[in-house]
Amino acid sequence: MNQNYWRIFANKLFLLFFSSAYLFYNPVTGNAVKLNSQNVDMTLASNELVIINFYADWCRFSGILTPIFEEAAAKVSELYPESGKVVLGKVDCDTETSIASRFQITKYPTIKVLINGQPAKREYRGKRSVEAFVSFVQKQLEDPIQEVSSLFAAADVKSRVVIGYFENKNSQEYQVFRKVATNLKDDCLFYAGVGETFRAMHPPNETIIEFRPDRASPKSEHHTFRGNSADYDSLNIWATDNCLPLVREITFENAEEITEEGLPFLLFFYHPDDLESIKLFKEIVGTYLIQEKQRVNFLTADGVKFAHPLQHLGKRHTDLPVVVIDSFKHMYQFPAKSDYKNHEHLKTFIDDLYSGKLHREYHLGPQEISAIEVIHGHNQPAEQTMPPESTFKKLAPSKNRYTLLKEEL
Repeated sequence: MNQNYWRIFANKLFLLFFSSAYLFYNPVTGNAVKLNSQNVDMTLASNELVIINFYADWCRFSGILTPIFEEAAAKVSELYPESGKVVLGKVDCDTETSIASRFQITKYPTIKVLINGQPAKREYRGKRSVEAFVSFVQKQLEDPIQEVSSLFAAADVKSRVVIGYFENKNSQEYQVFRKVATNLKDDCLFYAGVGETFRAMHPPNETIIEFRPDRASPKSEHHTFRGNSADYDSLNIWATDNCLPLVREITFENAEEITEEGLPFLLFFYHPDDLESIKLFKEIVGTYLIQEKQRVNFLTADGVKFAHPLQHLGKRHTDLPVVVIDSFKHMYQFPAKSDYKNHEHLKTFIDDLYSGKLHREYHLGPQEISAIEVIHGHNQPAEQTMPPESTFKKLAPSKNRYTLLKEEL
């Protein structure tokens, strides 16, 4: 018998032992809903929150997670017995191959989070324990709307804000607003003014919904929703367009999910005391470079908090603002003779990344040889150097993110 046979046999033996031991000490009644091609769409459409465990029977880590996930599902069912609220489901990827392909499952177990039928930007990457799963569900189902008693209470200069004025919370408009807020609570703050306090600010029985950008965004991004407030699709599209801007701020908290999108970063490192330069950069990108969003992620970054990447480029906070492309392999600095205020220079910078010119010139020097170099006989390529290594690739998801930590076993 070959080594592969014994490896498979050992894995199955370990799985059998661990699962039996866990169930002996933790007897549970499985409450995770088995999803298949017949019921998955209805389950997603009829529940506010669905968490799916994509597993494979032959996977040792899937087997370890199964009893934990089943017990969590049982506890969640006790906490939220009403229909339409939350479901913990499971998909056998060996038998439901079409569902696994639909959700691009490549590792087991993978845990996907879906809100109002749509995949959340973040997969579940927390601790794989009953307590952690239950806590995550409770956090997800918290009311995403803060009720305010005055306009001033809803002012938050650091965040993007969506505020709605409603006659009462029982209206269809408010329920649609809450559903949209649930989808986008990680990207915008949602406020609501209800009843008499706000009645004088708009015509009777009329709902008003407004978007207010953060303080680093141009005033032109301040919008009022002009559609039907009771139409979920139109309000959700409008709010998504505003809450997920073309130029985003990268932080240590969201770097992993943005990195996972796979597009190179065009980073505008700024000094936190210089908000005007950010506004100008956003105006330039929004006016002239919208078509480039398929090739790069436009991002702003606090150059003081992200001092480490700048150090790799030989830059300090006194050099800000600094424009950089991070390809996840190397970092390329905006040419010294270029001006970020010129949209054509930014466009050329992106073009040079995709043509290979940025990498080629780091190795061979500029393609053009100056007259002075020719006169002195220095017509050889510049000394070969390697561009600085990408810093942001280190913030990408761990290749082992689907496995259990040792202390969780």
